[in-house]
Amino acid sequence: MNIYVGNLQYGLSEDELRSVFEEYGSVESAKIISDRETGRSKGFGFVEMSDDSSAQDAINDLDGAELGGRAMRVSEARPRNNSRGNSF
Repeated sequence: MNIYVGNLQYGLSEDELRSVFEEYGSVESAKIISDRETGRSKGFGFVEMSDDSSAQDAINDLDGAELGGRAMRVSEARPRNNSRGNSF
C-alpha cells in the first residue's frame, strides 16, 4: 500500500521517515518529495509498505501524531493524476 505522509518538518530525512513506519512492518520505500529547482523538501512524502494490514495500522496510529514538532497527516495515497489538468 502506498501511504501519503504530509506536514513533515523540512529537515527530516528519508531514513528517519522509514524508521517511523518500520515500527509497523516492512517498508519497501520511503521518499520525501523535493522542489526540483531548490532541492528543498516540500514537506510531504510517500511510504510504500508491502502488507496492507500493517500499512493500515500505521495510518491509524500515525495520522495526527507528532514528529519533529509537527502533527503528521497520514493517509492512503490517492492514485497519481497524470493529466495535470491538460486536455489534449
